[in-house]
Amino acid sequence: MAATERDVISTAKQNRVPGRQLVAQQRNVGTVDRLISAVAGGALTTFGAMQRSAPGVALAVAGTYLIYRGVVGNCLGYKALGISTAQPSQGIAVNKAVTINKTPAELYEFWHNFENLPRFMDHLQSVTVQDNNRSHWVAKAPAGTTVEWDAMITDEQPNSSISWHSTPEASIANWGTVRFEEATGGRGTVVHVELEYQPPASKLGAIVAKLFGEEPNQQISEDLRRFKRLMEAGEIPTTAGQPRGSRSMLGKLLSPSS
Repeated sequence: MAATERDVISTAKQNRVPGRQLVAQQRNVGTVDRLISAVAGGALTTFGAMQRSAPGVALAVAGTYLIYRGVVGNCLGYKALGISTAQPSQGIAVNKAVTINKTPAELYEFWHNFENLPRFMDHLQSVTVQDNNRSHWVAKAPAGTTVEWDAMITDEQPNSSISWHSTPEASIANWGTVRFEEATGGRGTVVHVELEYQPPASKLGAIVAKLFGEEPNQQISEDLRRFKRLMEAGEIPTTAGQPRGSRSMLGKLLSPSS
């Protein structure tokens, strides 16, 4: 059965992601501003502590706040005034769908066990389910290393949909939703996948943003084709000895060069 694919690919600034309050998204103080705050805060705290007086204590408290402002990158005054000197990082949103000749219940049951995902998601090394809501993900990275994070299921509707997101401490913040809808005319199930990535404010984040901008649809497209073959044929054809096509965006980011 031929695959039916629809993709809506967009890049969105982090302040356009509603209802997802990660620490990185709360930063409103730029790098230079943070550095000045940290240095000034340290000097003010030291000077205030040396005064051994009530005004000195006040100066030390103000200096401590400046240190906090510099380290965390969040300013309550800026927030109240709606000001931000931080450069917004670029997030990635990808929506994709494929029709598979299986029932929604069959596909939901397979996907709901996240430990099955590395079977068709090439960039994943393993996913370990820890309890009903939490799982640990390990992705392949350059030079034989790995990138790991924990994720939580945020919503699940039996035989219909599953939503999850990475925990706040994850190095690469990400969210996902998969929906299983009966195709018209009894043609199987339309699987809709939505993924969002929020690169970290680091050199790694810059690389992520660049790669995602080049090929934002490739990862989900390739993964869903493998998922379709796995569910319909029971196996994924090997490509050993065959020319390789373009690598998926996350595969390029995390997989060792070959």
